[in-house]
Amino acid sequence: MSIEIANESGVDVDTDAVLAVARHALDEMGVNPLAELSVLLVDIDYMTELNHRWMGGDGPTDVLAFPMDEGSVDHGPGESVPAGGEPALLGDIVLCPEVAAKQAATAGHSPADELHLLTVHGVLHLLGYDHAEPEEEREMFGLQARLLASWRSTRSR
Repeated sequence: MSIEIANESGVDVDTDAVLAVARHALDEMGVNPLAELSVLLVDIDYMTELNHRWMGGDGPTDVLAFPMDEGSVDHGPGESVPAGGEPALLGDIVLCPEVAAKQAATAGHSPADELHLLTVHGVLHLLGYDHAEPEEEREMFGLQARLLASWRSTRSR
């Protein structure tokens, strides 16, 4: 699994932990090991621009996910690698640490914990999960909580 990360936010972030939680979520979700993921951390101005351009939103948001190739999900141990063994580009996750820090303060946990949550959230969006409807929200947020809990349990060993 290839995960590229670039921190252009101007905020000091433990990118190793962001990579680790992304890798854990992808592994747990059975994503093809040849898949590629890009994670970009940006400042508020750039996130505001992206949110407006791609989502029609006003102001910055915490995370955006841009899926590329739905063929990256391995739905079972019997499924084979894509033809030719070519790596599949899963997509891009864009995070805004400054927005994450504000949300973390409101939620009563650390900015790092919020970034980990947002990374898993972004991965799930890339895999086709959504939270527009109540049933979808319960499924996605439940899965998000389970993935974060299992990742945290592997870190505390």
